[in-house]
Amino acid sequence: MPLRRRRIETPRRRWPLVLLFAGAILAGVALWAYAPILPAEMLIARYANERSKFIDVGGVRAHVRDYARDQDDADAIPVVLIHGSLGSLHMWEGWARELGPRVRLITVDLPGHGLTGAWPRDEYTIEAYTDFIEVLVDTLHLDRVVLVGHSMGGAVAWSFTATRPDRVSHLVLVDAAGYPRQGEAPLPTRLARLPVIGDIGIYFKPDRLVRRSLLEVYADPEMVTPDRIRRYSELQRFPGNREATLQRARSQEPLDPTPLKRLNVPTLIIWGAKDRWVPVADAFRFQNDIKGAKLEIFQNLGHNPMEEDPKATAAAVAAFLASTPPRPFLRPAPAAESASDPTTVLPAVVPEKD
Repeated sequence: MPLRRRRIETPRRRWPLVLLFAGAILAGVALWAYAPILPAEMLIARYANERSKFIDVGGVRAHVRDYARDQDDADAIPVVLIHGSLGSLHMWEGWARELGPRVRLITVDLPGHGLTGAWPRDEYTIEAYTDFIEVLVDTLHLDRVVLVGHSMGGAVAWSFTATRPDRVSHLVLVDAAGYPRQGEAPLPTRLARLPVIGDIGIYFKPDRLVRRSLLEVYADPEMVTPDRIRRYSELQRFPGNREATLQRARSQEPLDPTPLKRLNVPTLIIWGAKDRWVPVADAFRFQNDIKGAKLEIFQNLGHNPMEEDPKATAAAVAAFLASTPPRPFLRPAPAAESASDPTTVLPAVVPEKD
């Protein structure tokens, strides 16, 4: 009887199970991290107030707060405040308390931010935001304004002033963008610019990145409160905001500071000496480039000095406006009627290209 061959058992292939297990873990993490769009109505109920109004500005339903005084001086020049990237008009609430009784303040959520949301124009560059501000002041029937801008909003403010100088009586720049950035961009910007990762990443919960960013923004870590983290995180999930952020991060070209040398408007520069996003050296560059600019540096404040110490920073603005007369205002002649569609809202002045 021949010997029976021993059957050699082949080992089971385990890698399909490993892949399935890994896929399940990744799917679970993705479901946990996924942050859907939040309903606009819920966010408006949570973050609008009695001052809030929603007006059509160039086709977008813009969130605006107008701190008009009960007995406003007809000759008083209103102050328009422009927030920075990923911010909202809530950043100016401290100044509204401090300056509101003295001047008429107007704050706005830029397209792709806060409670304003996506813009049909579908552009989120400095040039596009400059056009938006002009349409805003035209919509509010303002001939001339004091223009205040923080960070990215500072670039919008000085770009507007450079191309529409007769519309601005005073310019205030708060830790403003304006010069080519040295070193790495902030982490959220770097992630947004990555292919695939940026497209997918905008739909993940932003809380951890928000907390990390705010710890860099403020010199005082006590400013990074749960309520502030929640507000920043939830407003990023307003319909259209995340897609706008991604497009802005990928489309904004480096700024050209050349127009700063042409400015001839009374200018105040406010800066936090502990700014870790835009170096204090840029404050001196602004002062050097803008004719007659005044500079106020706050030694213990970070990138958002108007939030960390609204009382002191607002006092600097009030003193500047009280002591610095505006240039004479030449009211522009009425524009000729256009044959184009009267329902289309466009900027009154075409920006110069440097």
